[in-house]
Amino acid sequence: MTLFKSVSPHYCASLPGLFVSVASKHLALVAIATLCIATAMPSLAGSRILGTGGVSAIEGAAGGGLSPWAVLSSTASEQEVGVTAAATRAWVNDYRLTVTGASLNIYDRAELSVARQRLDLETLGGELSQDIYGAKLRLFGDVLYHPWGIWSLGVQHKRVDDGTIPTALGANATSGTDAYLSASKLLFSAVAGRNVLLNATLRNTEANQGGLLGFGGDQGSRSWVAEGSVGVFITPQWIVGAEYRQKPDNLSAAQEDDWQSLYSAYFFNKHLSLTGAWLDLGDIAGLPSQQGGYLSLQAAF
Repeated sequence: MTLFKSVSPHYCASLPGLFVSVASKHLALVAIATLCIATAMPSLAGSRILGTGGVSAIEGAAGGGLSPWAVLSSTASEQEVGVTAAATRAWVNDYRLTVTGASLNIYDRAELSVARQRLDLETLGGELSQDIYGAKLRLFGDVLYHPWGIWSLGVQHKRVDDGTIPTALGANATSGTDAYLSASKLLFSAVAGRNVLLNATLRNTEANQGGLLGFGGDQGSRSWVAEGSVGVFITPQWIVGAEYRQKPDNLSAAQEDDWQSLYSAYFFNKHLSLTGAWLDLGDIAGLPSQQGGYLSLQAAF
């Protein structure tokens, strides 16, 4: 809380639109901008039930590790604002992925997010990186009590820093935009008296390996893909589950497989959570059977 109080409202007033305008080069400034917006609002996050904001997906939006869900980040209610930050590390046989991100929940109606991904090519040498800017709008519903759950519409604009490798593999572009529709629902006492969380996402995309290998290619361009998640709350603070993310296959030079994971997330309180997972990402850029681990630490206010 001290951090919020240290940001002057007069300074915040001088930074309209900073969240979007400087995100591409200065993620730290984006975080300051979100704090400014939060301090200008009437209250901070906290009224929703623990865990109802999910965790931070690798593209910055609230959800699981691999896929966005319909829920919005933090536990902000319809009269509150929530700020979330996350740091993620995934390591598979030949690659290391580092993600830093932040999101802003405005009155549990809209979510803005930004993420920075860096993929270290352990075997090939070098790295690939991209920035992702996201927006999500809650269309209707509630994950707990509405009979149809919660439904949200989102977009993610992605920009690769260096297009040398993507274009060499046959990608058509180094930037692109995903659009997705997500639905999430918590089923009370569904399995052995435990609550079960279900999520389904339909995504329209042309991103190769989430965008790190560019967009489109000689085998295709935009396509619809499905993503799904299931989680069982062992306790009110601990959820275990699985995710599956279908992928396009646009590049003949780099076969792309679907992603899947087994995950466990623990919510220490409404401000701190830790997620661990086992990943199976299939072939990536010609290197087969990429499997490994995943850790993500999230803080919310």
